[in-house]
Amino acid sequence: MFVFERKFEKLATMPIFVRRMVVSMLSAGLLIVLALSIGVVGYHQIGGLDWVDAVLEASMILGGMGPVSPLLTTGVKLFASGYALFSGLVFIAIMGIVLAPLTHRMLHQFHIDEQDL
Repeated sequence: MFVFERKFEKLATMPIFVRRMVVSMLSAGLLIVLALSIGVVGYHQIGGLDWVDAVLEASMILGGMGPVSPLLTTGVKLFASGYALFSGLVFIAIMGIVLAPLTHRMLHQFHIDEQDL
């Protein structure tokens, strides 16, 4: 996805770094929309919630806050359990995507010799 400079190459310019950050934020946003859509459709179809309540429920789970509506059937309880585990992994992935350019730049900065500046 990203092509970062190697250890012995010069540090990327600020416009390149900003572009990397924008791309990582857009990628993270796309992943959030996809994960939220999965939850909304699941809560609507399996849980029988209306669309607004399904958005609220999926948003709360994806955000780590927990369920809002009572889960009445076994099917929706199993879906909620799987979606909660999925949401935790999505959170880890999003943090990796967003922090990768920043972490790379910071670590690359530590490896630049003073003569390279």
